[in-house]
Amino acid sequence: QVQFVESGGGLVQPGGSLRLSCAASGMSLSRFSMGWFRQSPGYPREFVARIHLNGATDYGESVKGRFAISRDDAKNMVYLQMNNLSPDDTATYYCNGILSGTTLDFWGQGTQVTVST
Repeated sequence: QVQFVESGGGLVQPGGSLRLSCAASGMSLSRFSMGWFRQSPGYPREFVARIHLNGATDYGESVKGRFAISRDDAKNMVYLQMNNLSPDDTATYYCNGILSGTTLDFWGQGTQVTVST
């Protein structure tokens, strides 16, 4: 079965950095477009970043220049490097995968990121 497991969330001070990881199993990561989304209570789920099969990336406006998505298909891993964090980045972060050539969508359980003094 396809499974994504996020890790790396936690409490960080404003201006700090955090690196999230998404471990994929039950599939070949090389066949998936991978992304990160986030959600806070009372707000809709927000697009954060996506990395395509060829390595091209897209970012949400609020994180451009601060976040970087990367993938290591050999290790079935996806990462989100988050720098210059602010309290507005506080959310549950979810790993997402779309099977190439389809609209099949898979999600991890999420990892909590809290940016606070």
